[in-house]
Amino acid sequence: MQHLTSLGTSVTAVPRNPARRWRTRIGQIGRGLIVALGLLVVLGGVGAVYESVAEAADVRAFPPPGGMIDVGGYRLHLNCVGAGSPTVVIEAGWGDSSGSWSSWVQPGVARTTRVCTYDRAGMGYSDSGPLPRTADRFARELHTLLLRADVPGPYVLVGHSLGGLPARVFTNQYPTDVVGVVLIDSMSPSSAKSSASGTPAQSDAPSIIDWLLTLPARTGVLRLLAGPLQLNAGLSPEVANAYTAVSVTPRALQAGIDEGKGMPDSLTEAGAVKSFGALPLIVLSRGVIPGQDQEWQRMQTELLELSSNSQQLFADKSGHSIQFDQPEAAVGAIEKMVEQTRAQAFAAAR
Repeated sequence: MQHLTSLGTSVTAVPRNPARRWRTRIGQIGRGLIVALGLLVVLGGVGAVYESVAEAADVRAFPPPGGMIDVGGYRLHLNCVGAGSPTVVIEAGWGDSSGSWSSWVQPGVARTTRVCTYDRAGMGYSDSGPLPRTADRFARELHTLLLRADVPGPYVLVGHSLGGLPARVFTNQYPTDVVGVVLIDSMSPSSAKSSASGTPAQSDAPSIIDWLLTLPARTGVLRLLAGPLQLNAGLSPEVANAYTAVSVTPRALQAGIDEGKGMPDSLTEAGAVKSFGALPLIVLSRGVIPGQDQEWQRMQTELLELSSNSQQLFADKSGHSIQFDQPEAAVGAIEKMVEQTRAQAFAAAR
């Protein structure tokens, strides 16, 4: 035992207890975590209230521009403008809604014929729909939507990205309703071949991962970041704020997740459709960058094999989002298809 002497007084130094020191530190850390967790719970609750209030305000400020049609216990949003035949029906890409097409492409096509955009279940203004969210279900929902909204054919189907898959399935399931197809930088079933074998099926049920992924939307964080993230970039001023309002909701984010979960099945369902016969088909692809996107461009060319009456066009100044980057190219491809189908109808009637 060590003795210390100061001013004539002997003091015995007591050795420190390492275990006691660590218990004290662990206790401090535990109390700190409890406080931090409490703050997160409070902030999460405040964020959830903020999101609820903001969503209610958006419902009043941004009513659906089209109609809400019941397709079997849930409603889908359908917006048709213009006049003439055939009717163009646009299928948006993965996690996207009608707003991205109603800015520039839909008004452009409406100068030529009637054109409809719609929101798949959970996206845009539409109610959430049953799982799984796959190309086959999208096609059947769209067919029911058009029937119940009294939008008669014939149709020119336009599918962008993921939207090309249900357009492909719809054409196969309802061939007498479709007179032409335009695939705009569409996904190809070939993209699933490398990962198809040995891949376990994913559950459609909500998971802890879904909860974590939608947390920013449920607490209003995604809404607050909408500006910095430029979620409405490329949209017309008339559409931009409404598009943002319906894109930052938990419902829309969950719908995008569900569409992603259904992607393998969607690719398989579309891949089962091998041919449109001689149905007119236009494949509009993004610009070719030498040395880049070679596999994507190969799959774009492969899409031409769907029809013996097909042609490929290019949006040379565009990336994947042609509706934003070069909308005139999308309008031009759709108008070209409308003219072609009208000419065929005229020739058949003679």
